[in-house]
Amino acid sequence: MRPFSALDRIAEWSWLDKPASALRDAVFAVLRNRRFRDVLHGVWLGHPVHPMLVQAPVGAFLSAGVLDASPERGAGERRAAESLIGLGVVTSLPATLAGAADFAQGHEEQQRTGLVHAATNGAALTSYVLSLRWRAGGRDRAGVLAGWTGLALIAAGGLLGGHLSYHQSTGVNHADAVPHVAPEDWTDLGALSELRDRVPSRRMVGEVPVVVVRDGTELHVLADRCSHASGPLSDGTLSWRAGSSGNAPCLQCPWHGSVFRLSDGGVEHGPATAPQPTFHTRVVGGRVQARVRRIPGVPAGG
Repeated sequence: MRPFSALDRIAEWSWLDKPASALRDAVFAVLRNRRFRDVLHGVWLGHPVHPMLVQAPVGAFLSAGVLDASPERGAGERRAAESLIGLGVVTSLPATLAGAADFAQGHEEQQRTGLVHAATNGAALTSYVLSLRWRAGGRDRAGVLAGWTGLALIAAGGLLGGHLSYHQSTGVNHADAVPHVAPEDWTDLGALSELRDRVPSRRMVGEVPVVVVRDGTELHVLADRCSHASGPLSDGTLSWRAGSSGNAPCLQCPWHGSVFRLSDGGVEHGPATAPQPTFHTRVVGGRVQARVRRIPGVPAGG
């Protein structure tokens, strides 16, 4: 077994479900405003916010650790280390909020690992708060040891965060492969008469599931698997009032509530931050056809 393969076992710890559920409920109780959650998810940026926010506390804590390890450590280095730890503690708060918002929208296995990730980082933050207190009280050696303990815990928490992202696909774009694997040619999706007005229908473009929405004379085709966590958009809910541009038709994912514009796949509400891939459409001889919108430089699948 490889060194970090044991991390996969955390997702199997069902005994974590109860505390994870309690934390999820607490997050939703605190972050009731959907627009605020969208800010924390990174909808406004088109990119998850949490991975960016954590750079500030991690950088501050690591820099403090380097100063504490300096063989020429003097009063100046001690003051600088204290300032950096204080900066790390303060900047960890928005990073924690963003991480909590993302955690609350994960599935059970992700939340199990996420809970351990949060607990590890919480222990690290506690170590740094104690470090500041002991340094201020003249217990410099104890403060330094607490700081190094916090740094070790931060490293462990970062390892778990990377595992969440790279092994458990938390925060990644689950629809990214669509332009790569969808056929380049037009694909028949069936007769136009088969599509009920304003009722999402699931079809296949090659091996790619898509959702088709007929809105009067307009046709919209998007990748069916939600970019947030692969939820089936064809089971979602249509809305004509959720769009930022007025009555733009939108589709809400049934799993976690992400809302996408049908016109361009853009995200109106999170937790998704990546847009849904969209398809060109046309009607030939009364039959609907679709073709993936290709990304420049990315060949479509065969």
